[in-house]
Amino acid sequence: MTTVAEKRAEGVGLTSWQVGLFACACGLSVANVYYAQPLLDALAIAFSISPAAVGGVIFATQVGCGLSLLLLVPLGDVVNRRWLMRCQLAGLIVALLLVSVTSSSLMLLLAMLLIGMFGTAMTQGMIAYAATASSPEMRGRVVGTVSGGVVIGLLLARAVAGGVSDITGWRGVYVSSALLMTVLAAILWYRLPDLPRAAPARWTQVLHSLWQLLRTNRVLQVRGVLALLMFASFNIFWSALVLLLRSPPWQLTHGQIGALGLVGAFSALIASRAGRWADSGLAERTSAVALMLLLLSWLPLWLGAGSLVFLIAGILLLDAAGQALHVISQSLIFASEEDAGGRLIAGYMLFYSVGSGAGAMIATQAFAWGGWGAVCLSGAAVSLLALIFWTIFNKKR
Repeated sequence: MTTVAEKRAEGVGLTSWQVGLFACACGLSVANVYYAQPLLDALAIAFSISPAAVGGVIFATQVGCGLSLLLLVPLGDVVNRRWLMRCQLAGLIVALLLVSVTSSSLMLLLAMLLIGMFGTAMTQGMIAYAATASSPEMRGRVVGTVSGGVVIGLLLARAVAGGVSDITGWRGVYVSSALLMTVLAAILWYRLPDLPRAAPARWTQVLHSLWQLLRTNRVLQVRGVLALLMFASFNIFWSALVLLLRSPPWQLTHGQIGALGLVGAFSALIASRAGRWADSGLAERTSAVALMLLLLSWLPLWLGAGSLVFLIAGILLLDAAGQALHVISQSLIFASEEDAGGRLIAGYMLFYSVGSGAGAMIATQAFAWGGWGAVCLSGAAVSLLALIFWTIFNKKR
């Protein structure tokens, strides 16, 4: 069997078309994880969940993300990746249909957990695939391009969810997505390139190896903590935004709130550029700038409670800083051990999942306690902690 390392040595890599396919698949898959964000108030009404507790819907999704990173994503280093993607995509379609028909809050949380599991497995599996198959000198650019697809999918998720919900109701969002993912499954069934596993191993060995990476890989540890704090800050904003804009004086529709998320599309360009900066040896310098912008973004976001101009400016800074840091971190951890792509991305995204889930819970609790000001104070505090952590690590290094 030809291994990934042998393929790279033979000069076989990803074509531009294949990278584009991965980017599209990642964007469509990750969108499912974030459809619920602009629909939280509608879900709270439909299932009689209090505004302070509705963040649990996002938290359940992030629990699914964490389980995926422990149980599914590392399988990419053990079994045939193409076969694995097919099975995960089928599971995602079933989970989407389950959300669209459930009438129980408990079943809703279970279905959201499954969406988190399979949506994350598809997204991160594709990123690990692309990074592993690319050449070292092009890895940053490939990761940046595929991550750009993730950014676009994440941003379109809010706009699409809001727009479709205004027309068909929130259940229509998940029915439509199930149909779209079925079309994607048909394309990937025939067009997804086959890449053999890096080395034969049992699943238990891979899990043990993941634990060893978390214990010993310094790059993974540092970048993981930064991911935890950055995505906590990120989700504090996006989970609370719908609560702000659905209440007076804004009282926007779900479609209008979702469209506001498209402001962050600029960050997709930043994600692609950040990969080139990583390839050029500017990873740490870019990280410093991104962390400072992440902190500064909370000032216009706070002022944005009464001004659309300030809100848009804050979204641009928040998304651009977050995506630049995310791409830089992925490029660095993939470079640390080239034959452990699935395990590295799983370990890194475990930190992400914890941060995202915590951010969603903090957001709804802070908004219920002190309104938008408390949300922004919480986000700024987490962003400051990330900057302090990176500064301390850099001085030690």
